[in-house]
Amino acid sequence: MADSGPVLVWVVIRQDDSGNRYRVGRYATKDEAQKIADSLDDRGHKQLYSVEYIGSPAL
Repeated sequence: MADSGPVLVWVVIRQDDSGNRYRVGRYATKDEAQKIADSLDDRGHKQLYSVEYIGSPAL
């Protein structure tokens, strides 16, 4: 079985003012996900961005 690419186990989550949560993207490393979350947070919107570990994707 061939490797299909990096395992994307870290997600950036956006939470709006009403508490609704949305997945922004999936990333291979926590550092990569944190950089995206930080850059989105730096835009000055009132949204909250966080990084979460979701584990291995289902096969």
